[in-house]
Amino acid sequence: MLAPLGSDGLSRRHFMRAGGSSLLGLSLMNRLQASSLLSTEQTMLPGFSRAKSVILVFLQGGPSHLDLWDPKDDVPADVKSVFKTIPAVVPGMEVTELLPRLAKATDKFTFIRSMSYSPNGLFNHTAAHYQMLTGYTADKVSPSGQLEPPSPKDFPNVGSNIVRLRPPDVPMLPFVMLPRPLQESNVIGKAGTAGFLGRSHDPYYMYPSGNDFDNSKMDKIKVEDLALRSDLSKARLRRRARMRNMVNSSMPEVERAVAAYELDKYTDSAIDLVLSGRARKAFSLNQESHALRDRYGRTTFGQSCLMARRLVEAGTRFVQVNWTKVANSDRHSWDCHTNLEKRMRDDAAPMFDPAIATLIEDLDERGLLDETLVVVTGEFGRSPRRGLSTSGNSNDANGRDHWPYCFTSIVAGAGIKRGAVYGESDATGSAPLRNPVHPNDLLATIYHCMGIDPATIVHNHLDQPRELVKGTPVTGLFA
Repeated sequence: MLAPLGSDGLSRRHFMRAGGSSLLGLSLMNRLQASSLLSTEQTMLPGFSRAKSVILVFLQGGPSHLDLWDPKDDVPADVKSVFKTIPAVVPGMEVTELLPRLAKATDKFTFIRSMSYSPNGLFNHTAAHYQMLTGYTADKVSPSGQLEPPSPKDFPNVGSNIVRLRPPDVPMLPFVMLPRPLQESNVIGKAGTAGFLGRSHDPYYMYPSGNDFDNSKMDKIKVEDLALRSDLSKARLRRRARMRNMVNSSMPEVERAVAAYELDKYTDSAIDLVLSGRARKAFSLNQESHALRDRYGRTTFGQSCLMARRLVEAGTRFVQVNWTKVANSDRHSWDCHTNLEKRMRDDAAPMFDPAIATLIEDLDERGLLDETLVVVTGEFGRSPRRGLSTSGNSNDANGRDHWPYCFTSIVAGAGIKRGAVYGESDATGSAPLRNPVHPNDLLATIYHCMGIDPATIVHNHLDQPRELVKGTPVTGLFA
């Protein structure tokens, strides 16, 4: 279902650049030569193909940039954060007192302080999830702000596109999403599927049992479906696979009928995955030292970040760690319309700060950061003025509403500059002052870093050609 334009992998952008329909008159050799030249042009851009894997930490709920990592001091009282600004090891990367651990790790990543977009429809979480994770706007936004549930018509999550084009090099789960679904109210999983690519490219959903306040959830992971049954030896399983191939070879008509579904490839991948034991070993957090687990934080979020590191170390191509609370909810949700000070200080930040700082440090200490792209982002920021209603929600005097016009993301690893700030917000954190970065540009950067042209064509459920994302890689992020 996903196919670059032409058998040589030309993207639509390359097609237009090379003269569009004039390519159709070229000989095959000339077409291949043209493709080679275009690929060379793409690979010469900074950061291209620097990453072997991606860890996307998605902070559903929309964290407040002003109260975390873009504090403003000389501003009106209803804009200024209730949290003090503290220095970071890199001047100019100051954060608030909620992030003491991250302040000490700023020499390892880049802040993008100019994320910005105008939402389609209301400022609701699910529509913003869809924009951030697929690169496309949602089709249906109801007056209540909710969307239709996941559909086979949806655009794919960025991870699904990546593992379709860059499957793992070893027998390992290609794409893992943990520890809970994307969710706003009763809309669950929107923007978290492969959509029109088909379910074979969905993530492996690692959602351990327990509620959102159970911080022992990651110790309850069950991986029986990745284990070899006790009554089935490896040799016997391999014999079954050979028998299947013999049967298939004697049934050419059946083989032709199912060829498009690539069943052999998926079956072989499943067998290799079960026999290798890589996934089962990666899921065993008890193989890590108590000291390291404590450093990440003995919380669901902290242990999920540790699991993400173990997965990419074992060969997983894309891991998405979702924040561990429903987007529009209470307590440790980032959706702080009310009681912001207590919820961020006592609930959210103590889980977030050690986990993200340790994830980046741990990858660096193991030599994995150079080949792993880490992206930490929410679906939007929060309103500069406290108490202001931007989405129809009620906000108390300390609450901040949804604000997609300016927010902050973290990027690290895979050639990203260390100890840097890209872009700048204005005096009140309301809008980018320079170098605005649209979510589509962030996605384009992820594809680019994985060695994929963002303009590569996919065909949707109606067989219509669409670009992976209509965005431009932010090459200024790379050293």
